[in-house]
Amino acid sequence: MVTVVEVTTKAQLRRFVDYPNELYKDVPQFVPATYDDDMSDWDRKKNPAFAYCEARCWLAMRGEEIVGRIGAILSRKANEKWGTRRLRFTQVDFIDDAEVSDALFATVETWAKELGCDEVHGPLGFTDLDREGMLVEGFDRQSCFFTYYNHPYYLTHLTRLGYVKDVDWIENLITIPTDPAVYAKWDKLANYVLKRNNLHIFNARTRLSYIPILKKFFELVNVAYAPLYGTVELSNEQISRYAAKFAPLVNPNLTCFVMDKDENLVALGVAAPSIAKALKKSRGRIFPFGWAGLLHAFVKNDTLDLLLIAVRPDLQSKGVNAIVINKILHGCKKMGIVRAETGPTLELNAKVLAQWKTFDIEQHKRRRCFKKQIG
Repeated sequence: MVTVVEVTTKAQLRRFVDYPNELYKDVPQFVPATYDDDMSDWDRKKNPAFAYCEARCWLAMRGEEIVGRIGAILSRKANEKWGTRRLRFTQVDFIDDAEVSDALFATVETWAKELGCDEVHGPLGFTDLDREGMLVEGFDRQSCFFTYYNHPYYLTHLTRLGYVKDVDWIENLITIPTDPAVYAKWDKLANYVLKRNNLHIFNARTRLSYIPILKKFFELVNVAYAPLYGTVELSNEQISRYAAKFAPLVNPNLTCFVMDKDENLVALGVAAPSIAKALKKSRGRIFPFGWAGLLHAFVKNDTLDLLLIAVRPDLQSKGVNAIVINKILHGCKKMGIVRAETGPTLELNAKVLAQWKTFDIEQHKRRRCFKKQIG
C-alpha cells in the first residue's frame, strides 16, 4: 500500500531532496543538483519566489521506504502573465509502479482543483532558470547539474495518466573546432559587428570584477527571455539570489558581456566547465568536501556547459551573438575544452538554434513539458 505524506519538517525535506541519489544510484548518466540549492528552493525564508507562489511537496511511502516524490507550485505571476489557471508539478521521481505514480499525481491534481486550476503542467520550477522538462530522449547521455535525469519509463506513466506534450526543449552537443580558419572567420565577424554597432566587450581579469555587473546581467535576461514559454519577470530579490548562484561559475575566459557606448549591457554569454562528475561524486553536496572536486573541475576539464546567452531584443537580428560565441570559442581553445553542451533550448526558438548551425553538432537529448486538463 502506498501512502502519500506531505513534507512538513526539515528531516522530511532532506529525504525528499536526496531521494534521486537513491533511485539513480546505479545509473551512471544521472547527475544530482546541488543539495543546498534544492533545500533552499523549498525554504520560504530563502526563496523570494514565495512572494507570488504557493508550493507543497510530498513523499510516496511503502512502510518506511520512500518509493516516490513530487512537488507542486502555483505561480500566480505566471498565470496572470499567460492568462492560465495552471499548477506546476516539479521534482517528480518514482519507481516503476503504477500505484506510486497514480498516488503522486492524484495528490497534485487534487490540490490543483482545490486552488481552482484547470490544468497541471510540468515539470517546471519556480522560475525559468530552475530545472524544467522531463527527459524523453538521450537516456544514455550524461545529464547536467542544471537539468533533470529520469528513467525512460516515466513517459509511459505520464501518457497513461493522460498527460500530453505541451512543449519540448532540445539539447545539442557541440564539437569545438580546431581549424584556425574557423577562428579567423569568427574573429572577422565579431569585430565587424562590434564596430558597426559601436559596441565593446566588458573586460575583467578576475571573477570578482564581474560582481557589480551581475544585476544588469539578470535585468537583461528578464527582457530577452520575456516571450519564452512559462517565463516570469525576476524580482530584485530573485536577481540577487541568482546572481549569488552564478557568481562562482563565472570564468573570465568563458564569459562575455557586451556593452554599448553608454556602458549599457546589451548581450551576455556565460559558460562554465562542467561540474557534473564532481557533483555526482559528492552526491550534490559542496560542503564539507565536495568543493575540492568542483575546484578541480573548474581548472581541468574538456567539457563546457553553456549556461545562458541573451541579446537585447532590438539587437537580436544584428549578429551580436557572434561576439559572445567568438569570445567563448577562444576561451575553450585556451583551456583545452573540446566539447560543449548547450543546455535545454525551446524547439521553436529558431534564433538560438540557428546560431549553432555552422558547428559540428549532435542533437543528443530532448526533454518535455507535459500538460493535463483537469476541469
